[in-house]
Amino acid sequence: MTTRIPVTIEGNLTSDPEHGAGESGNEYARFTIAVNDRRLNETTNRWEDVGTVFHRVVVFNQQSRHVTDSLRKGDNVIVAGDLRFGTYVDKETGLTRETRDIVADNVGASLKFASVAVERSPKAERPAADATGPTAVPASTADTGMIR
Repeated sequence: MTTRIPVTIEGNLTSDPEHGAGESGNEYARFTIAVNDRRLNETTNRWEDVGTVFHRVVVFNQQSRHVTDSLRKGDNVIVAGDLRFGTYVDKETGLTRETRDIVADNVGASLKFASVAVERSPKAERPAADATGPTAVPASTADTGMIR
């Protein structure tokens, strides 16, 4: 059983995204985001950086191409996805190591400190406007909760 832990983070790319394809042919992009924690120092009444946490992110398929074409080191981004944990055996030491990655559902440039131009991909084919759809359920049947 997999535990889903949804997360949304904002931070800066530490390097350009790396694009590749897995053995099955699925495309991916990997990158790391630095998230800076800031707190108000009540003595000085000024905001101070109190630490940085680095998050590894992976995104798949068409979005992976968009990420590698659009984002660069230092860009401020917002990532929404699921936090996933895993383990592997370190080849050098033989020790079991733990991993923590965010598998992104959505990646975007933050507009907090920058502006962007959006270039849309061609729309997917969809049914014609006059195509027939599913049969409507008569109101009398819908009221009773019966589904046909």
